[in-house]
Amino acid sequence: MLDESLLDDPEELARADARGLLRSAAQAGAQMRIAARQAAESDLARVRPDGRPRAVLVAAPGPVANTTADLLRALTAGASPVAALRPTGARPEPSALNWTLPGWAGPYDLLLIATDYGREPGLTALVEQAYRRGCTVAAVAPRTSAVTEIVTSRGLAMPLLRAPGEQIETGGLWPLLTPLLALADRIDLIDAPDDALSRVADRLDIVAERCGPAIETYANPAKTLAAELAESLPLLWSEGPVAGVAARYFARQLAAVAGRPALPATLPDALAAHAMLLSGAFTSGADPDDIFRDRVEEPAALRARIVLLHDESADTARTPREAAPAARELASAQGTPVSELEPSDGDPLEAAGELIATADFTAVYLALAAGSA
Repeated sequence: MLDESLLDDPEELARADARGLLRSAAQAGAQMRIAARQAAESDLARVRPDGRPRAVLVAAPGPVANTTADLLRALTAGASPVAALRPTGARPEPSALNWTLPGWAGPYDLLLIATDYGREPGLTALVEQAYRRGCTVAAVAPRTSAVTEIVTSRGLAMPLLRAPGEQIETGGLWPLLTPLLALADRIDLIDAPDDALSRVADRLDIVAERCGPAIETYANPAKTLAAELAESLPLLWSEGPVAGVAARYFARQLAAVAGRPALPATLPDALAAHAMLLSGAFTSGADPDDIFRDRVEEPAALRARIVLLHDESADTARTPREAAPAARELASAQGTPVSELEPSDGDPLEAAGELIATADFTAVYLALAAGSA
């Protein structure tokens, strides 16, 4: 059960936040600036062949690979194939994971590695495999690590300014992602020059101010959304490529940080894919005995709540805007509540930063107020 009074008590929030999740989320902008500066000082020209690769493959422990590949794919509008390599292994620990290149990977392809640990045997083996195939390799890893050592000899190693093994939970995506964005700009995969990365860092700072623990719930988008999602099954419906990236990231964060299930889907497909969730056991009026439930002793059943994530920076010629009104109409007809997240004006990368940062804060507030952090 969510303790909403905790959300408006900064001192209690600080005491509940034993892992420093709010501090980590608030430092995302600063972390991105440091990472961008480090990337600018790296010898990006060492990446060969010069120019856009045939395909980009991303390998990383945890959710970083999926989010990185997802975002690069969205920013290129599908013009270049970008794929996350899925690890195999019996356990989730980085030391127990293995990665394998697809059979077609070769000299025209680029392998990107991102790790805050850097001593994964599976990643060093992947680098050796890539070199045998002739792939170009670039990695973000701690300066003194096995991955950095093996990549430095024949590829590009960009140092990660983070304590090895520090958990990537909130805000921590950016130290790993930012150098890869700078490299992707260097090889003409995306448009992300230094000034664009600086604007994203500024946007992350704005979200940190707007969603900080001192801002009361009524004026705080992340606290408001956390309260709305307290007894809900979030259906994260996205409109636009970047919003889709944020929705999938949000679902991963809700599970990893708050221990809450969420289902992402893109519009208009979501209207059909989640139709039964809006008319079945997860509807607001599904349980006729709910009015007799003891609100203190008995936990509430999850009820579907739609969260519409918009991406107004997307190319409207490629992504028509008729789906959101249809989503609201369907929700109204089924009595399903709707929350909405829409970034301020800016380019797609800024929009991604704002949506991802808001998702981070929301997941933390939900975890803290529910006592699951």
